[in-house]
Amino acid sequence: MVAVQPLQTGDPESLGDYRLVARLGAGGMGRVYLARTSGGRTCAVKVVRPELAEDADFRRRFQHEVSIARAVSGPYTAAVVDADTEAALPWLATAFVLGPALDDVIEGHGPLPEASVRALGAGLAAALGGIHAAGLVHRDLKPSNVLLAADGPRVIDFGIARAVDGERLTSTGVVVGSPGFIPPEQATGQVAGPQGDVFSLGVVLAYAVSGRRPFGTGSAAGLLYQVAHGEPDLTGIPEALRPLVGQCLAKDPQARPTPDRLVAELAPDGVPAALDHWLPGPVASAIAQHAARILDLDTPLRTGQEAAVRTPTALDQGAFDGPTRPAAVQPEKRTTSRRGFLALGAGAAVLAAGGGAAWAWQGLGGEPAHHRRHQGKRDQDDPVDPQDFTTPPAGTSPKPLWDAQAKHLSLNYEIPPLAIGDLMVASGDPLIAHDVATGRQKWSVAGVTTPGAPLVHAAGLLFFAGSKYDGDFVGLDPATGKEAWRSRLDGGYDTPRPIAADGRRVFVIADVVTGDVGKTSTVIAAVDTKTHKVLWRKPRGAGSGDWDVAATADGRHVVYTDDLHNLTVRDAGNGRQLWTKPVGEDKAARPTVHRDKVIIGGPTMRAFDLRTGAPRWSLRTGHSNPFQTPLTLVGTTLYASVYNGGVWAVDAATGKKLWKSDDLGRRPVPVEFVQVEDTVYGATAFDSGGVHAFEARTGKLRWTYNDGVHDDGAWHIAAAGRRLLVAHSDRLYGIPAV
Repeated sequence: MVAVQPLQTGDPESLGDYRLVARLGAGGMGRVYLARTSGGRTCAVKVVRPELAEDADFRRRFQHEVSIARAVSGPYTAAVVDADTEAALPWLATAFVLGPALDDVIEGHGPLPEASVRALGAGLAAALGGIHAAGLVHRDLKPSNVLLAADGPRVIDFGIARAVDGERLTSTGVVVGSPGFIPPEQATGQVAGPQGDVFSLGVVLAYAVSGRRPFGTGSAAGLLYQVAHGEPDLTGIPEALRPLVGQCLAKDPQARPTPDRLVAELAPDGVPAALDHWLPGPVASAIAQHAARILDLDTPLRTGQEAAVRTPTALDQGAFDGPTRPAAVQPEKRTTSRRGFLALGAGAAVLAAGGGAAWAWQGLGGEPAHHRRHQGKRDQDDPVDPQDFTTPPAGTSPKPLWDAQAKHLSLNYEIPPLAIGDLMVASGDPLIAHDVATGRQKWSVAGVTTPGAPLVHAAGLLFFAGSKYDGDFVGLDPATGKEAWRSRLDGGYDTPRPIAADGRRVFVIADVVTGDVGKTSTVIAAVDTKTHKVLWRKPRGAGSGDWDVAATADGRHVVYTDDLHNLTVRDAGNGRQLWTKPVGEDKAARPTVHRDKVIIGGPTMRAFDLRTGAPRWSLRTGHSNPFQTPLTLVGTTLYASVYNGGVWAVDAATGKKLWKSDDLGRRPVPVEFVQVEDTVYGATAFDSGGVHAFEARTGKLRWTYNDGVHDDGAWHIAAAGRRLLVAHSDRLYGIPAV
């Protein structure tokens, strides 16, 4: 366990736009700091040592490597976000990952299960593919350079070690890298290519699944000899994984598999599907604790102050190339800020325009969740300890921790509030954000979009169609409410409306002017979240319906239905239509993607093969009313309801009904669901219903919350940590998830 260290005398207070908060450690190339931008983004800032900064050759290599590293992108790397290679002390900033390092997880929790290691390997192989495509070779892939976030692994420090690898470091007798993890060619002083990273990946996977290093432990010289001349010990590696790991550890670089082949074998349904709830519960809980402690640091630590948090693997966010780790600062104590409970909101969940994504997390303090609760309304100026909840008597709903009235806000029936970091963002005019812990309004922006406009949250921004000029597409910083960018998307688009996102791309539909003056046609297009450019656009076929489109994206596909009952699947990368068919049972029933299937509601809940459109399974309601949409997928369970026909839980893989709850009788059933720990919460479209809480295992009704305000306003729900964010008409509530 590594502790954050206070800033010392002589440490800078800021570098560029980055306010330094604490030391994370030091390596062979320089010192690493935890830092935040003025907008609240957390980064790791790495500053070069003075003696290296004075070396002209080093500066040249450093500039070259930074320029290449900035080209690396993808969901499984902690990318370089900023740098100043001309400063007196050159520095660079990388994205800070809210998750511990692999070696700390294995030491604290033991080996990972095979399914988790397959997902880990697929994510790391995808990361290596991106690194190699940018012209880099990592050359130091090891467990401490692999961070585990809730939505997948991250590779850090890619390629940076090359900046110190001048001829003097690759001369005879000098080996760069970590003994026991580097490939044979690197162990013998040769220059390792991309295949060397695959060897290191094999060592990492063997360690992750068995808890043992295949080339043993001991002196550096002994490990280098074993890697170069010995055979790996694959004891403890599951039979199904052993051949692939063995191929990665081949002495001949050309005999090792490519990253693309590893992805195909480890994640045949794609990396995003493999990373769906990929970590065991205790590890997911540890990630939540790690994230909470980092987010608790709001002010810089200075010499003489206690380190308020104990942070697993903080150094591993960027200790360049050296093995040095800082000693713990004692004494230490845990402090809880209002950020703590929502730890993963800032770094894990992506919620896109009512797509139904929800994360369920364990409690943050190691104590059983039902022992840490508080009931009752708090003053909005009083910071709330989210772990201090008290469970009310059976059948009694909890009282709101806070409530706020969002005057003149027009909530749309289809758009729930978004939980983004420590904010609750609601669509309307004005667009508003409230602090999820206290209910205080953080910002309000009028006139940027139309009331009830769809919002898509991706790549750290909110995307929507602007209201000032036709064709404007806007990206807004949710932390500040300020416009980050505005684009006409190369021109020719009329009010592009976002429908889904996958992190790299935002998918929109829009009208475009055809060759005939005054005539338009509808297109679907993909917009790059970084460059703001249109990656592709495709005309929607005749008879494909108009703007009433409901969509989802999984990283490989964009899937949508329209108001003429068509279900369409396209390749997310190039827009090519894979298939379309009239599903015929419900208007714009939002599709749900589960691994290799797309699932829709209606009178019959049906699953189709994502690649071909072939039917996979179906489930009828046995009732005159249909399954209401959208369906909500949590893990492998689909939640849906039937008007006057109960609430259903369905196995997404097989279509088997897990349970059906009729506890509501003829009261309004929910149409939106989220799950927190062992409880499923649903919000109704009618104000006479409210928010219902069900046992996730059995469907038994636990309680119903209603504010007693009857003005025909719909209820909406989201979750941030163990807090329910509820909207009803123009009222917003923070309710403990108990």
